[in-house]
Amino acid sequence: MKISLDIGWAQLNKAGEELCGDSIEVVRSRSSTIVVLSDGLGSGVKANILSSLTTKTAATMLRMGGEIEEVIETLVQTLPTCRVRKLAYSTFSILQVMAGGRAYLVEYDNPRAFLGHGDRLREISRIRRVINDKEIAEAFFDFREGDWLVLISDGVVHAGIGGVLNRGWGWEGVRNFLLELAAKSLDAAAWARELIQRCHQLYAARPGDDTSVVVVKALAPRKVTVMIGPPMDRSADALVVEKLVRSPGVKVVCGGSTASIVARVLGREIEVDLSTRSDRVPPVGIITGIDLVTEGTLTVLYALEHLRQGVPFEDLQKARDGASRLAATLLGADVIHFIVGLAVNPVGDCAYKHRTIEQLIRLLRKKGKEVTAEYH
Repeated sequence: MKISLDIGWAQLNKAGEELCGDSIEVVRSRSSTIVVLSDGLGSGVKANILSSLTTKTAATMLRMGGEIEEVIETLVQTLPTCRVRKLAYSTFSILQVMAGGRAYLVEYDNPRAFLGHGDRLREISRIRRVINDKEIAEAFFDFREGDWLVLISDGVVHAGIGGVLNRGWGWEGVRNFLLELAAKSLDAAAWARELIQRCHQLYAARPGDDTSVVVVKALAPRKVTVMIGPPMDRSADALVVEKLVRSPGVKVVCGGSTASIVARVLGREIEVDLSTRSDRVPPVGIITGIDLVTEGTLTVLYALEHLRQGVPFEDLQKARDGASRLAATLLGADVIHFIVGLAVNPVGDCAYKHRTIEQLIRLLRKKGKEVTAEYH
């Protein structure tokens, strides 16, 4: 894996509407990440239904290996066209980034996407062609660490029309604001929030159109190494602890006995943070140089439960208990390596622990993570 993708988005509903007529879909897999932004014709419920169908259809078909011709043909056959205005069911912008960093962008009737690196724009060479009477623009490019791409609906470029700005913000105005944001150290979600807040101001808090923005930033892969359980041979203690300490990225230790081994080999103390105790999960520990120290099987089991239930990443980040913090750490990683000890626990069911770990590994792989494991 060459890059990690930080993706954030934000939306405004058209004034007086309960639903946004734009839809955003993000689908991650081990081979690629697909982002779709669609603007449904009109506003409100009808527009929301049209744009939702567009995003889900496009993302699902591309994830399953479909070509853009098949996607557009399916959309044309599935979704209606306005009889009066003779306009398309919905517009769309689709970004697909492969695990190696190769990217594909296709746009239909949405404002042009912005591609940049650092605080400068990068030019995209677009090819125009007609599929099923629809003219689309396509681009192929390498998405590298430090690059960013922003997709917008036309509500962004129209911000300010008839209000703060006579003719609206325009593509150039959006570009200039994005370059200001690029000079700051912000994550993708913060970029999206700042851009949508600016649109809200330009609309004088009464958006004249549904307004959506998606920010995609290319980062170095986020790596996590998790050590669970003591090794079968005690003479391997120093070896596995050294592997953990030398590993890049975030370091996690699960299990009281495992934590004791790490502390002993490193010559450090273990402290217990009682403020992290919950009804179900024992408190986390603190070892200097280790990012997260938790109890073993019970904490891993509840972390697995959080991931299965799809608890939002933001909620997991806010929680202080060990299971939530472990789940957040794993969910926020791109590359995860497990160091699993095979020592027999006289007071626990080792087979159950290992089944839980294997289930966790399978689930993380389904979520698009690159996961490896070694056993000692």
